[in-house]
Amino acid sequence: MLTTEERQIYRRHLQLPEIGEAGQLRLKNARVLVVGAGGLGCPILQYLAAAGVGTLGIVDADQVERSNLQRQILYGPADLGQPKAEAAARAVKRINPLVHTEVHSCRATLGNVRELVSRYDVVVDGSDNFPTRYLLNDACVSFNRPLVSGAIYKFEGQVSVFNYQGGPTYRCLFPQPPSAQEAPNCDATGVLGVLPGLVGTAQATEALKVILGIGEVLSGRLWMFDALAFQTRTLKFARRPEQATINLDTANTRDYADLCGVGVRSISVAELHEQLESGHPPFLLDVREPHEYAAGHLPGATLLPLSSLEKGVATLPKQHPVVVYCRSGRRSAQAVERLQTEFGLTNLLNLDGGILAWEDTMTDAENNVSR
Repeated sequence: MLTTEERQIYRRHLQLPEIGEAGQLRLKNARVLVVGAGGLGCPILQYLAAAGVGTLGIVDADQVERSNLQRQILYGPADLGQPKAEAAARAVKRINPLVHTEVHSCRATLGNVRELVSRYDVVVDGSDNFPTRYLLNDACVSFNRPLVSGAIYKFEGQVSVFNYQGGPTYRCLFPQPPSAQEAPNCDATGVLGVLPGLVGTAQATEALKVILGIGEVLSGRLWMFDALAFQTRTLKFARRPEQATINLDTANTRDYADLCGVGVRSISVAELHEQLESGHPPFLLDVREPHEYAAGHLPGATLLPLSSLEKGVATLPKQHPVVVYCRSGRRSAQAVERLQTEFGLTNLLNLDGGILAWEDTMTDAENNVSR
């Protein structure tokens, strides 16, 4: 039964015949896993918590960064440097103390996805990369869980519900992952700040409909939104039996590999620092965009954006070690892979964690010295 406090909080739900007390109890007893507490995850968590979903699992391995604040509305300056999943759980408690949160400060991986997905009734995907999307899809097929999926790019977004009551899966719509070159990267391209709010709220709407069993769920339909034109359209797609049955046990695990970095050798911040202090420093290649380079870069680094690699590849050393870096290590891994496969370079190393890891390590080292 609902408590007196719950009846007061959810009164507007109770007034809807489609929900009523029975529906609100379904929400109270529901367990929803939200993967990604970033741009999409913030509005998803905010509205599911306000609606009274009883248990919210939050999966995210990142920390809150200053560049998140433009669109990740659960966080403020006081949260900078905090584990994102923990900060999101605190925000959920502020919104609705009646909601129970389960914090998973990790990435969803092949090693933990079975335990994660099996414990929840619905999975909502707010991730920003293709390996995680395929991993979650296959896990949801394995455990027969509906998957509410969303994605954003620059000014456009899309939402669909997969594996719902025998409907199509993510692989029915996208049978094969894109190559590293084809995969969009938000770090490099940016995104309109309000866009994840619109798309994430749509995902929360679909999750509530799935739990309540009301309305026409976006199964077999892909809803697409163009913020610049403020237009929407819906694409219908069918279940493909050969794709719909792929699960964790039958999938090619390469689909879960980081699309950026297969066959890429890496170097740690500590190793790079040691080499820079030696008499034979490596060549430093920054593959970020010019505005990022201007905001700060490693001393002596040469700028060659990932989008313009082919224009400057002739200027790179062929024998001397080249350390490639970006903000977090993802774009630089793509760059190394392209330079290796397309241009035959064999003297490349990717900086683990990118300039963020460099800055964190150097700051810690300075603090230790000052003590």
